[in-house]
Amino acid sequence: MTPTQDYREARDLLIRSRTEYDAAMAGFRWPRIDGRFNWAVDWFDAIARGNDRTALWIVEEDGAEARYTFDEMARRSDRVATWLSGIGVGVGDPVLLMLGNQVELWESMLALMKLGAVIIPTTTALGPADLADRIERAGARFVIANAADTGKFTGVTGVVVGDPAPGWHSYSAADSVADVRTFSSVTSADDPLLFYFTSGTTNRPKLVEHTQVSYPVGHLSTLYWIGLRPGDVHLNISSPGWAKHAWSSFFVPWIAEATIFVYNYSRFDAAALLAQVRRAGVTTMCAPPTVWRMLIKADLSGGPGALREVVSAGEPLNPEVIDQIEAAWGLTLRDGFGQTETTAQVGNPPGAPLKPGSMGRPLPGVPVVLVDPLTGEPSSSEGELCLELSALNLMTGYRDDPARDAEVRAGGYYHTGDVASLDSDGYLTYIGRTDDVFKASDYKVSPFELESVLVEHPAVLEAAVVPAPDEVRLAVPKAYVSLAPGWEAGPATALEILRHAREHLAPYLRVRRLEFFDLPKTISGKIRRVELRGREQAAAGVRLAEEYRDSDFAELTGREGPR
Repeated sequence: MTPTQDYREARDLLIRSRTEYDAAMAGFRWPRIDGRFNWAVDWFDAIARGNDRTALWIVEEDGAEARYTFDEMARRSDRVATWLSGIGVGVGDPVLLMLGNQVELWESMLALMKLGAVIIPTTTALGPADLADRIERAGARFVIANAADTGKFTGVTGVVVGDPAPGWHSYSAADSVADVRTFSSVTSADDPLLFYFTSGTTNRPKLVEHTQVSYPVGHLSTLYWIGLRPGDVHLNISSPGWAKHAWSSFFVPWIAEATIFVYNYSRFDAAALLAQVRRAGVTTMCAPPTVWRMLIKADLSGGPGALREVVSAGEPLNPEVIDQIEAAWGLTLRDGFGQTETTAQVGNPPGAPLKPGSMGRPLPGVPVVLVDPLTGEPSSSEGELCLELSALNLMTGYRDDPARDAEVRAGGYYHTGDVASLDSDGYLTYIGRTDDVFKASDYKVSPFELESVLVEHPAVLEAAVVPAPDEVRLAVPKAYVSLAPGWEAGPATALEILRHAREHLAPYLRVRRLEFFDLPKTISGKIRRVELRGREQAAAGVRLAEEYRDSDFAELTGREGPR
């Protein structure tokens, strides 16, 4: 059996078993891929040649749209690969790819894979200093970027998409290639394919290395979690340059032989997005919790259109959001967990019973283990979420960072840095990042648990809970709150939110302080709680000017006035 045939059999088993978790767990095995393997050649080209179904559908904010068939994408990427080879791109060359949601992004990804180059996906939001650092750390020899971004780069061979730029090769020259090659595998299974920089929620972004297998094959776990089928139209809300874009806007839909649907917008508009979802007949949709929280504040009365599967990843999903999507659309919004360093590890697959607050169960082929942080031994109840090092969907490691790589692999496990609990049915519930969980009056506090209650209040769009120093309790939970549209920051709103938290949380988990705040985020949109913790520590217990405390309100404490 060829690697392509084995890959298809593994995929088809997961599609057949998408609503039968036990059968999928018992029957799935990773494809046996040894020797040469190249996903763009051995999988994509194999399904794409002569296939006139739509592979990529891009819609612009002004209504313009373009569709490309699988066969077109195979041929377009052949042409680009032939041209890139002519300017010197070859096996093992790191290439920084910084494009938006445009056809050149997808055809460049395929083309670079076919050449055996190493792709460094990069967000267009980065500035010259960050780009220079990434080019140096990743050893990038080439850059592919839009004309508007060429001024951010120096010292590399550049390929410009759009208007010509002095000293840069013009991407459009690929259109004039006369002798277009077809490609065969030039890479081995363990050769590098992707260098990804993490979002850097607590430290300097790490440089993650993935192979020709860890993402292209490892995303079979993500396929199962989402529940994609051939012929689906899949929408993923994610910006290019981040691993989640590769998850659901590249690998998974094309593993499933589904259409990637893209809606480009300059500013998020829930009504416009939902109109496109319904018009295009989108069947499966993935979006981060922030987008789902915005959607439930909008008008959902128009229904879900053709949507069959809706999922969320990137950060933990609050139960309130799940409940509101269920009430409005009759669809189960399913949570999933993974990292840049891996594919999907844990999730709620289609048809599986959903437990409120749980992020699901380990996905087929993913060897999840909870490890007691004190003993380093496996735990059957609570611990750090880890993977056995044999996991196929695990990165090679952090490139040129042996100390950090050794730390994350300590004790013979890959450590995610996330803490979870395990129940008797095998469901995992997220507790928090190892750095985020704290103690108040000797009780362990999971910020996520408190934040989930806070976002149930209509005034709260997003919330981040951190420890605030306290003379009596050592620390107390403080909420930094981003308000939903139509609400004003002030004592009346603060009282409402604190009262809501008081009524829905146990006394030892009570939110005792609150501040309306523009939440600091990474460039990928994740909340940087480390900055908020630092803000509290810098205050050294002195009350911040814009802070509200439960003791300010007689309605909450029975006392008169602040203390």
